[in-house]
Amino acid sequence: MPAMLPVPTDAVPRLTDVMGSSLASLVGGENALGLPAASGVVVVVVDGLGASNLQARAGHARFLSSRMARRDVIRTVLPSTTAAALASLTTGRLPGEHGLVGYRALDAANDRLVNQLSGWDAAMVPETWQRCETVFETAAERGVETFAVGAARYADSGFTRAVLRGAEYRVAASLADRFSVALDLLQGGAARLVYLYVPELDQASHAHGWESDRWLGLLEQVDAEIAGFEQRMPRTAGLLVTADHGVVDVPAHRHVLIDSRPDLVDGVRHVGGEPRFLSLYLEPALGEQERSVLLDRWREAEGHRSWVLSRDEAIDAGVYGPVADEVRPRIGDILVAARAGIAYYDAREPDRRAESMIGQHGSLTDEETRVPLIRGGVFRRA
Repeated sequence: MPAMLPVPTDAVPRLTDVMGSSLASLVGGENALGLPAASGVVVVVVDGLGASNLQARAGHARFLSSRMARRDVIRTVLPSTTAAALASLTTGRLPGEHGLVGYRALDAANDRLVNQLSGWDAAMVPETWQRCETVFETAAERGVETFAVGAARYADSGFTRAVLRGAEYRVAASLADRFSVALDLLQGGAARLVYLYVPELDQASHAHGWESDRWLGLLEQVDAEIAGFEQRMPRTAGLLVTADHGVVDVPAHRHVLIDSRPDLVDGVRHVGGEPRFLSLYLEPALGEQERSVLLDRWREAEGHRSWVLSRDEAIDAGVYGPVADEVRPRIGDILVAARAGIAYYDAREPDRRAESMIGQHGSLTDEETRVPLIRGGVFRRA
């Protein structure tokens, strides 16, 4: 197994602690983050805002960067991708438990790859594919109202049903509108837990890169909206700002086409995961010796710039947390997680539009796995 695999220990504050701790602050319970009692809580998820990204552009986000102390950096899940991370955020469980183990994963029953953000259908039912109760469902049992605030296009999606079930979805188009809706909900009187989703930075990073002027301009807007929101929210309410993953820019000349080495894809039935965290699913008829040879071949070819490990090694190392028997086949037989600034693609894919993306994530590097947890309102004063 690759040396120094960067899997966080149980003692490291994790994204999985955020929503459960927020709920505990509303019902007077102890919690992993040590949050004090609050009359209401808003959790803002800024998709793609890694701690390293924020620190590198601190001058463009003076409010957020000024609030980010050492205790305000936590670890997201592995792989560091939206489907896995948001499911972990809202269930408090790691991917091996809730079942969303990456961007594209194997649906073994139907011998196909499924996109866990947008590929939901009758054969991949959100309420059962995502296996765990959400914090929103738990909150309802405790008498706490919960809401999710986001764009209309996400309101009825399969992914929303999988990870936000139990929350009442409120539609708001612009950044300003979303924070306005959240403020109205906080001022409603009863203890409420509000999840507010900001996808704009992630979208800009994919299209233009996180070092682009477009990304910087959006960062400034997000920073201003959050600063203004904290000033207006009730003094007894709590605010948390976090993210699902960080971002690294990968220019086209850093792309690695895996099919250029036929010996690396011979015996591979499906190429899943994401460009910085490949999940390779092998032909079922492949024998143990052939599987071992292929794993060694990948290590020889890519071990100098990626972590290359088998499914069993990844599970034993705790990459996915505890892994349910039902979830195990969804994890690749061979996993290739980029250490260097590269991204893996397969030129045999019929749709190669993904290769136009600049901002990338999914792997185990600090840039991708360290995310902020910035405290505001009553949480800041604790």
